[in-house]
Amino acid sequence: MNTEEAIKFLEKQIKDPKKGLPQEIFYFASRIVPMINVDLLIKNKKGQTLLAWRDDNFYNQGWHIPGGIIRFKETAEQRIQKVAIQEIGAKVKFEPQPIGIYQFFAKHETRGHFISLLYKCSVPDSFEPKNKNIKEKQAGYIKWHDSCPKDFLKVQSVYKKYINNKK
Repeated sequence: MNTEEAIKFLEKQIKDPKKGLPQEIFYFASRIVPMINVDLLIKNKKGQTLLAWRDDNFYNQGWHIPGGIIRFKETAEQRIQKVAIQEIGAKVKFEPQPIGIYQFFAKHETRGHFISLLYKCSVPDSFEPKNKNIKEKQAGYIKWHDSCPKDFLKVQSVYKKYINNKK
């Protein structure tokens, strides 16, 4: 199979790139190009930061700032709201410009290079984390933190200063 045939084959496997890619194709793409994602720094009036527990094959276990990869022809603003709904179960208000732009490099090749846009976000004062049938330190559990926890994911260590800042 030549390159052109291989590309045609891959394109047939992708139903709608705006909705995301099949996992194997996404993993392949993430090995050859950097992924652009949004990360949501969600603060409350007490200065606490909302973090989610992650447990996966790429970044292991630990607290992290919620985030997600921007899909084809999707705006950063659209992805922010989709991440908020998927990870915390509510929409957020956010500042229109990112407060930081960072590059993350992992030792592994798959999902190994990200350009992350960090957005300052807020939720209504009445927001309470809803952890339906999820125990603390299970994937998807969300919790307010007064400061950066010891078991915060190393890959996001540049965000510690934002978590420890009460503003």
